[in-house]
Amino acid sequence: MTAALVAGLVAGYGIAIPVGAVGTHLVALTARTSLKTGFAAALGVATADGVYALVAVLGGAAIAGVITPIAGALRLVSAGILVVLAARGAVLALRSHRDVTERPVPPLTPGRAYAGFLGITLVNPATVVYFAALVVGGRAGTAVPVLDQGVFVLAALAASASWQVLLAGGGALLGRVLTGPCGRLVTALVSSAVITALAVRLVLA
Repeated sequence: MTAALVAGLVAGYGIAIPVGAVGTHLVALTARTSLKTGFAAALGVATADGVYALVAVLGGAAIAGVITPIAGALRLVSAGILVVLAARGAVLALRSHRDVTERPVPPLTPGRAYAGFLGITLVNPATVVYFAALVVGGRAGTAVPVLDQGVFVLAALAASASWQVLLAGGGALLGRVLTGPCGRLVTALVSSAVITALAVRLVLA
């Protein structure tokens, strides 16, 4: 069970730590909204990682075999969603900056943040292929007890959640530093540009 715990933690941090477009969006969202909303979004990302860890444990190579042929299409969908999010973030930031005294933009609720980040993380095919490769490689033809499988999934979920929450906390600190309207506008526009660049790189990869 200890080995499954360690393997799950390593797998969870392995998929979570590389900060890509979703991580960048998470930091920027928390900087513009609140720590509560950021934590909800972080848990959405972690939930998706946990779901894919569970899918990999249950399906293994079969799931990877289904995902791999359509990975290119899913990658395009993921990139398209990220570009839309980047554009929407920039537009809302500009609108909020211009109408700050007249018509402030309604804040994103934690529930919507959770659902949104869960969705954009679930369309990433690399996550399920990553977990499937780890699970299939780790089995090496031997049967894995159900308890160990459960520990692996929960450890991966906990590792991902702890890292995403850390990113959200960084976004909250950034938001406190950039408290003025101009600072938040610059943060949103830079974030949108970075997310767009990462989405383009995702398509070209």
